[in-house]
Amino acid sequence: MRSITVSLILLPNLLLAQDPGLQLTEWTVPWPESRPRDPAVAPDGRVWFVGQAANYVAVLDPVKGDFKRYEIDPGTHPHNLIVAKDGMVWYSGNQNGMIGKLNPADGSITRYPLPDKNLGDPHTLVFDSKGDIWFTVQAGNAVGKLTTSNGKFRIVPMPASNSRPYGIAIDSKDRPWFDEFGANRIGTVDPASFKLTEYTISNPSARPRRIVITPDDKIFVGDYARGMLIRLDPVTGKISEWANPSGANSGPYAMAGDNTGRVWQVETGPQPNQFVSFDPKSEKFGTPVPIAKSGGLVVRHMVFDPKSRSIWFGTDANTIGRAEVAPAGGGRPTP
Repeated sequence: MRSITVSLILLPNLLLAQDPGLQLTEWTVPWPESRPRDPAVAPDGRVWFVGQAANYVAVLDPVKGDFKRYEIDPGTHPHNLIVAKDGMVWYSGNQNGMIGKLNPADGSITRYPLPDKNLGDPHTLVFDSKGDIWFTVQAGNAVGKLTTSNGKFRIVPMPASNSRPYGIAIDSKDRPWFDEFGANRIGTVDPASFKLTEYTISNPSARPRRIVITPDDKIFVGDYARGMLIRLDPVTGKISEWANPSGANSGPYAMAGDNTGRVWQVETGPQPNQFVSFDPKSEKFGTPVPIAKSGGLVVRHMVFDPKSRSIWFGTDANTIGRAEVAPAGGGRPTP
């Protein structure tokens, strides 16, 4: 596969935020209007992402500011990627019904077509502790597992039509949890029996989109329709919710949790988009922090890298961004 390397000299956007120690830096992606999104940090510290609108997988060296692009099959429109411990890059073919594995050493691709033509839009991927992949299929209305050692799939269809499984995360017991964006439900699958369990959010207008699991295995989802942050306690089944700082029109989308237990969201209703933190211990939000350089337009997904204490995100404004997070209690992030 052909690859492209681009070197840029960038003046990063540095913002010392009201939320203690948060620093935002953005790199402009050199391929305009390609919708760079869903970054993941590789073991070597480089940051991989997909170009959903331009059919590529790419990597950023945040030290040098270099970008390298790998061309993938036309019509793939990759939605999400994750990077394995061995450096292999796995991505979802959101419009060609397959999961791909890219070998960065030579650009070769191994393709894993989903077993049913109705599962044409694999959405978000996540590794479990064994290195297997759980994933959502939004329009295909299912959740699946790919065993990476043999390429076999197990599919769990949703019992209700238009449930639209969306964000997905793994808890400490290797259980996948996901939100149903077409409904007011949060779901989980037992990894041994593949039994589906669903929890209903009482307000029928709720539309949970992304999901975070904190170190104590509490489930947090952002209600995109109502501007709420929702917490599910899987032990008791209790659901609690808090109104986002920007209210009903906040449009919480991308989410990540840091290793102190704080939950981070990007409110996409305000322009510029803004980062908001939530401390489950105090049940309080931090002061919103705008993405001042690009505005963000829409931030769709983000991940926390504990090694660098950074949240990585992509924007519809054609940037890849980093938010360096200070430890709880304030202070600057460790360089």
